[in-house]
Formats: sequence, C-alpha cells, structure tokens
Amino acid sequence: MKKKLLFISPRFLFPADSGGKIRTSQILRGMKGGAFESTLASPAPDNVSKYLGDLDSVCDHFQGWREKNHKHLFQLTRMRHIFSAIPIPVITDTSVAGKHLIHKELANNPDVVVFDFPHSTIHAPDDIPVPSVMFTHNVEAEIFLRHTQVAANPFVRKIWNNQYRKMLDFEKNALTKFDLNIAVSTKDADYFRNQFNLSNIREIPTGTDLDFYRYQTPSDNKNLVFTGSMDWNANIDGISYFIESIWPHIIHNEPDTKLQVVGRNPPTQMVKKYHQQKFDIEFTGFVNDVRSYVWNAAVYLIPLRVGSGTRIKAFEAMAMGCPVVSTTLGVEGLELEPGKHYLCADTPEAFSEAVCKLLTDKTLRETISRNARQHVEQNFSSQRVSDKFEAICLEAININA
Repeated sequence: MKKKLLFISPRFLFPADSGGKIRTSQILRGMKGGAFESTLASPAPDNVSKYLGDLDSVCDHFQGWREKNHKHLFQLTRMRHIFSAIPIPVITDTSVAGKHLIHKELANNPDVVVFDFPHSTIHAPDDIPVPSVMFTHNVEAEIFLRHTQVAANPFVRKIWNNQYRKMLDFEKNALTKFDLNIAVSTKDADYFRNQFNLSNIREIPTGTDLDFYRYQTPSDNKNLVFTGSMDWNANIDGISYFIESIWPHIIHNEPDTKLQVVGRNPPTQMVKKYHQQKFDIEFTGFVNDVRSYVWNAAVYLIPLRVGSGTRIKAFEAMAMGCPVVSTTLGVEGLELEPGKHYLCADTPEAFSEAVCKLLTDKTLRETISRNARQHVEQNFSSQRVSDKFEAICLEAININA
C-alpha cells in the first residue's frame, strides 16, 4: 500500500505561468505513480473544472478552497498591511477557508506533508502533527533585500527595507517548523545553514522537461525575447532596466532588432510609456505556450537585478536552443560556465555588447546553443529532480519512524 503525501501550495498551479508553478507542477508530475498516493491542496479558481486534466497529471486527489479574486486596486490596497508584523505578501495570502481545509487534511494523518513556499505556513498549525517538509524555491528575504538595494526612491527603499526585516523573521520562524527543508541551490542551502543555523537542509537541482522544451538551432533573425510573469516586481525591474539602459545601445548598433516581452499582466503604464516612445517592443501579455516565441528568437534575455533561488527560465531557453545573455544574478545558483553555456553581462555596456555579438556571429550563437542544450540534458532532466524530491519525502518519514 502506498504512503500518503499531502502537498500544500499557496497558489493554484495552473496555468503554469510562473517559475514556481512550473517547478512544482513538474516535480509532482514526475512523482505521480511513484511511492506516494498524493493529495494536492491549494486555492482553486471558479473555473477549476477547466484544469481537471492538468490536476490529474500531477496528483491523485485535489482539495481546494476558494481562490481570492484580487480586484484592480489590489496592489494599492494591500499596502494597508504595512504596519503588520507579518510581511505583506504573506498576510494577503491568508484564508480562513484554507486554514480550515489544511487542518482537516492533516487530521487524516498523511504519512508526510509538504508545504510549498514559506508563505504557505500562514495556514499551518504551530506544531505540525506529521512528518513535514518545506519546499523553498528561493530565499524570500533576499529578494526584499535586493529590492532595497536597487530602489532609487528613498521612500520606496524604506518600505522594502521594512518588509525585508519582517520577511527575514517570518522565513526563519517558518523553516524551523519542519523536519526537512528543501533548497533549490547550494547557495540557498548555505544561506539557510549560515543565517538561520539550520542543519536539516536538503538540495535539489532545477529540472527541465526536455521532451516539451525540444531543441532547435537558434534563429537567424534579430528577435530578442524575455519570458516571465510581468506582475512580478523582479521582472518589472529587470525589463525596465533593460529598456532604459541597454536597449538604446543595441538599436544604435543593430537598428532592425525587435524585442518581445512574453508574460502575463504587464503594467499598463509600462506598456503605454514604451509604446509612446515608439520602441519596437511587443508586450504579449499571457500566452498559452512560450515556446514559439523562444524558438523564433536569436537571443534570450535575463537582465535581472533582483531575485533569489534559481531561474527555471534559463534552463528552458537553453533546452530550446536559444542562446542566453544574463546578469550574474539571473543565473545565480545554476551550474553554468559563462562564455560556454551563456554570455554573462553585469553592466549596460557589457550586456548590449554580448547581445550584439550573438546577433551578428552565427557560429557563436550555434556553439553556445549546442553547449547549453548538452549541459541541461546531462544534468537537469525533470525526472531526476522528481526522483530526488520523492527520496527526501521518504527520508522525512524515516526520521520520525
């Protein structure tokens, strides 16, 4: 008889339109039919029936509570929580129905429970009654610290710093609840060991579905592409930085270059601003499948200055054969060699030079493309990651045996 796993996510996993959703859904899909009979618990949208096939691919049972319908002014109204001791992104995830459902599921005594992201512990009891695992996709506090470091406005910087200190306390307290904590990179694991004094840290690599993200030789056109949720502050900062500081250098040297920013909910003011400036930039909004955009590009951009954890988008682009230009932070935690698997650039001048080099040098494009795909194939298949995740869940049960 299979052991029972309860997996708790703070987000409904479909559509899988963000790095966290992609990573989690791939791991659960790889574990389906393995050592566990799995129950996924998360918020559920009103149209949940549309995703029954997707849910069936990642779990044996689904339990949901009603997903909050954030109104148009949500980003503004959530600021009323600024004086709370709990970070704003955490307290706005709070759901009475969610907490009730999770306590009910825990009362059924699963063999192990996994909480996805520290945010989800807002619904956890103080003492988790079964073997437990926390799945961290990044160091949450580090994201807030980096926003503090790049914020130009002193008032905004003060707000980020306020939230950083609160998230640091919340994250540390959250991780101490669990028998095991999973990090997605050695760098994150070392942070938890050194900063939080935790010894129960395990690591998994970032995985990629190599059949879905099949390889093509890079395009010869002059399209640049970025993919990522455009309602995520780190992506907004990265694209703003790219367009303001890097893009002018590129179009000066390669005036026929086009940029596509592929991702849900780009800020209206951002889209309007850059359209008024008549830049050759397309903001697609949500798309069902990013692959055609990546296959049609000569260069994949990761101009990030803020973030933590690992960027699954880097491996997806590499698997598809699109050469990557990234900041150091953009591929942080990934085992990549600059100049071989991607081009690294941390200043506007270096970034624009790297992009232009790839646009004009077909041999370099194809060499980087082949090296990157081979590296991902050999080290980062999604099934390998799922198998390791499953083994960690079994370890948590044995700790308590």
